[in-house]
Amino acid sequence: MRCARIAELLEPFLSNSCPHQSGLRPREEAVILSPSQLAQISTYIDLLIRWNSRINLTAIRDPEEIVTRHFGESLLAARHLFPAVSSVSAVVEGLARLADLGSGAGFPGIPIKLWAPGIALTLIESNHKKATFLREVVRSLTLTNIDVQNTRAEAIPQTYEIVTLRAIEHFEDTLRVAVRLTTPSGRLALLISSSQLDKAHSTLPQVSWQAPVPVPQSQSRVLLIGRRSQEGKQVG
Repeated sequence: MRCARIAELLEPFLSNSCPHQSGLRPREEAVILSPSQLAQISTYIDLLIRWNSRINLTAIRDPEEIVTRHFGESLLAARHLFPAVSSVSAVVEGLARLADLGSGAGFPGIPIKLWAPGIALTLIESNHKKATFLREVVRSLTLTNIDVQNTRAEAIPQTYEIVTLRAIEHFEDTLRVAVRLTTPSGRLALLISSSQLDKAHSTLPQVSWQAPVPVPQSQSRVLLIGRRSQEGKQVG
């Protein structure tokens, strides 16, 4: 896909239509993606479409819908997690260790890495074929400081400053695993349906949630970010 078209499709997700949410600066302007990052996204789309013909990575086949549904939603999360990054061309060092739980085709983890290249990213994916795809994306985009963990999240002993979740199965159980992977005072970022908000709040009372952020061009999708209390007890 042409980089100019990718940039056009992503503009609603990179503009600051909700300036007071999640710490975004009130007058922050829309971010313009750099040519190199647009090229990386284009390469990523080509890989996803090619691999998707062999293994089930996504039900979305249309390239433009892949941009809005996958990359747009992921970059929305990136902007709210790292609002100090005013341009994706900025190199951000040592921001955080971030784990993308159930990474699947790499969303939102890899686009967040493109936004904040200094983070240490762990992609947790138990499916062997999907993990192989993730390693191919990392290699093809020449990304560094990314660890693909082909295992169940329950088996991982490390903790992370940020844990992200998207397309969540077994919602309540997965939330409990996610909070165990989060450091004290660490953050969770969920890309979920608005119908799951109440369940997220009741399942993780030890997390202080921000107001949900509507996902552009969606009737029901939201971004929910919360911070774990240092004193909060584990659930479950």
